[in-house]
Amino acid sequence: MNDAEISAAATLLPIAEVARGAGIPEDALIPYGRHMAKVDPAAVPATGRAPGRVVLVTGISPTPAGEGKSTVTVGLVDGLNLLAAEDGAPAWWRGRTAMGALREPSLGPVFGMKGGATGGGHAQVVPMEEINLHFTGDFHAITAAHNLLCALVDNHLHHGNALGLDPRTIALKRCLDTNDRALRQTVIGLGGRSQGVPREDGFEITVATETMAVFCLSRDLRDLKERLSRIIIGRTHDRHPVTVGQLGPHGAQGAMAVLLKDALRPNLVQTLGGSAVLVHGGPFANIAHGANSIIATNTARSLADLVVTEAGFGADLGGQKFMDITSVAGGFPPAAAVVVATVRALKMNGGMSLAEVTAGASAGDAPRHLDALGAGVANLERHVQNMAGYGVPVVVAVNRFPQDTEEELDRLTGWCAGAGVRVAVAEVWARGGAGALELARQVTEAVAAHGAADGAAGWTPLWRADMTVEERIDAVVRRIYRGSRVEYTPTARRQLHQLTEEGWGHLPVCMAKTQYSFTDDPSVLGAPVGFPITVRELVVRPGAGFIVALTGTMMTMPGLPQAPAADAMDVDRHGRVTGLF
Repeated sequence: MNDAEISAAATLLPIAEVARGAGIPEDALIPYGRHMAKVDPAAVPATGRAPGRVVLVTGISPTPAGEGKSTVTVGLVDGLNLLAAEDGAPAWWRGRTAMGALREPSLGPVFGMKGGATGGGHAQVVPMEEINLHFTGDFHAITAAHNLLCALVDNHLHHGNALGLDPRTIALKRCLDTNDRALRQTVIGLGGRSQGVPREDGFEITVATETMAVFCLSRDLRDLKERLSRIIIGRTHDRHPVTVGQLGPHGAQGAMAVLLKDALRPNLVQTLGGSAVLVHGGPFANIAHGANSIIATNTARSLADLVVTEAGFGADLGGQKFMDITSVAGGFPPAAAVVVATVRALKMNGGMSLAEVTAGASAGDAPRHLDALGAGVANLERHVQNMAGYGVPVVVAVNRFPQDTEEELDRLTGWCAGAGVRVAVAEVWARGGAGALELARQVTEAVAAHGAADGAAGWTPLWRADMTVEERIDAVVRRIYRGSRVEYTPTARRQLHQLTEEGWGHLPVCMAKTQYSFTDDPSVLGAPVGFPITVRELVVRPGAGFIVALTGTMMTMPGLPQAPAADAMDVDRHGRVTGLF
């Protein structure tokens, strides 16, 4: 059975029953059908206990198909809840509860190449089909709010431009939640005086917009409006920034918030094992900060003892940004980090082609596969060291695939044991939470051994508060990527000088970089050292609270592959969707 068939065959609990089991009262629940609901955080009663601790799930440098971080995250939530009922569980974890906090899937990967973000096999959040498609409409609301802002800006230009905006400096691009390379660069306002002011424009994918970042990093509706008001829409002819808060008599943030107020409530769904999961927000980790909403994570912390969350792509991207941006903004230092590794990705990082690692090792070819695995382990080691450098315990989760051999798994777990790294083989696709029991045990033991079970943790961010943007970028490049230097294009150097002069030089930095390599070149795999990173552009996003540093050839609007997943999708006369994973 594939993911869709497994999901369709499952018997789901009514969402009200899932809510009761999680401690969510009826008056905090806003149902969207039988199996999905929004949760009003303000109606969730305070328990008086300490908020639950956060466990971050991140990963190694992935293959284009991804390594199953969401699948492991979902399986781990179920595994933790199963473990809590066992006599052999660590003493502090007996009778405790775990919840998941995940990002919403973007339609870009769903119809493109990577797929959805609901896990897989018997480790899924469900209803899978609805979550991967329109869900509760959050992304549509974010798209509408962002495009409303863009329309208001062009309307301001058309009706006299009282703010003196220079149309050539407008930083906003319109957005949509699908991949479309043809819209990266556009021209608008053609057709005469009544059609607006002609200017160059373009589109970003919704998950790359500052509106999405603001949505995910806001603590409540008031914070959302304050952050929206700080978004820079462009500059005057004498180069002074103009913000959303200056647009119109009271700013445009109120109108945007009208479209976002309902979407701001987290979405409650369930795993196939019956655990509660909040799914909310969805920035990409290669071009944005890559974590679900702070509101969802903190709501889950008010209900559960451990909250398992996932940051996109490898630990050099979503993991680093979670540690240095999301945790700081949300006020939840992580209690542990789980680094997801796969045999296939390590073999690819060890020099084999994607086709070879996907097929697996034949009997006569096993030694070559083992050699590639041994070479690729350097990539895992780098990511483990980086996460451990933040002062949190690290557990390696080996996400098992059918083509993995016992010899390969023994080689990988043996390396972890020799390096003193906690490790567990996770068979969550095939077995759900039961396939994550050992991983759950390793996580709870690591949290307790580190002193994080009672709230004490040694988490230390990479950056100091007094560091400049240039120093922050240099720290990421040297300490996380292991590069030798940062090179700035003339454009980026001018932008660095300007943002410093304008007072933005204290902000954190969100690195936009390829997910396939520690470098800014996706073809350089493994664990390279001593390379330069080129920053070609710096974008100030004061609403989100960070500077985006675009490296290499990163685009904020992806394109579709030659054979997109959409080619295989259809719906029959009974409304049944086919080809969705």
